[in-house]
Amino acid sequence: MSKAIETSFDEAAARVTEALKVGVDYAPYMILGACNPHLAWRALQVEDKIDTMPPCNVVVREERPGPIEVTAIDPVASMSAIGDPKLAKIADGVRHLLTEVIQQL
Repeated sequence: MSKAIETSFDEAAARVTEALKVGVDYAPYMILGACNPHLAWRALQVEDKIDTMPPCNVVVREERPGPIEVTAIDPVASMSAIGDPKLAKIADGVRHLLTEVIQQL
């Protein structure tokens, strides 16, 4: 899904942010966009809409008092839906980086 709107970048981002608010209470939860700029650039050269399904988000969540859960999707699994071997190689690099980050915590 895509739509081009006649406005500034900052206004477009503000409008999307406002439209996405759900107005509900939820446990502490944060989605971090953790894409490596170099790898993201390479992926965009292969598939220009790849940024709509980022394979490198990391979620920090506290469902109840106790340990905090840190989760990352397997980028190789998520990018396999596109079926491009060039993306698979990039996704493997992202998997390696995310694995290192999670192991360092």
